Amino acid sequence: MPFESEIGTDAPIGIFDSGFGGLTVARSVLDLMPNEDIIYLGDTARTPYGPLPIAEVREYAIECMDRLVTHGVKALVIACNTASAAALHDARERYDVPIIEVVLPAARRAAAATRNNKVGVICTQATATSRAYDDALAVAPHINLTTAVCPRFVEFVEAGITGGDELLSLAKEYLAPLQRADVDTLILGCTHYPLLSGVISYVLGDQVTLVSSSDECARAAYHSLQRRQVLHDQPRQAQRLLLTTGNADAFEGVGSRLLGGFVEGVQQVHLH
Repeated sequence: MPFESEIGTDAPIGIFDSGFGGLTVARSVLDLMPNEDIIYLGDTARTPYGPLPIAEVREYAIECMDRLVTHGVKALVIACNTASAAALHDARERYDVPIIEVVLPAARRAAAATRNNKVGVICTQATATSRAYDDALAVAPHINLTTAVCPRFVEFVEAGITGGDELLSLAKEYLAPLQRADVDTLILGCTHYPLLSGVISYVLGDQVTLVSSSDECARAAYHSLQRRQVLHDQPRQAQRLLLTTGNADAFEGVGSRLLGGFVEGVQQVHLH
């Protein structure tokens, strides 16, 4: 059912992703709402979600969100484009807390930012197959959307690699259709991709505006909690609980290299 029940200010924000990428959302959430407790769950045992059938992604996503809900969260952030495309409708029917996702906020920002009405999105195969961004931009028929599937980008991020000749060569290959389409705005339609914004911007040039689904998702979360008047507005020592279905040491190692000191004390959880 849609959100109806009261939620307490002291409850944490739950953030879910298939792996490390959602840490970019968590970092954006912490930047905007540093006084909020967060619980993050990365399903690294089953990542990547991108190549999986939509039904399988939906099943995994619901399992992970069920776990977060047991912690009494005041909002659920689906920090994964693939999971947002697969499970958003089910989540909004299943849970009675606000559900914030990554697709619509990024699409809205891109529609506002474009100057020539040519927008690109890079994403996983599952997100492309779902046509989630096509649907989100359907309200702006004047915008011409070009989609490019970039599956191996996730592999590089999960390995902690954000530069080098191999990645640059791959980026040039993946981004060529967007250059041919003359896009002036590009949605980073996977929360792993902001970690590759350096190489993406290098290939496309400064004239192309990059829209981070992570940043836009965090803003949407802020707006949702502000409307419900459940934000902490005073400085406090916020708590961070980081969970993974995979190896906790590996998650902490890669996460801390990519995103710094807040990735520490990671715990492994089993969903079955």
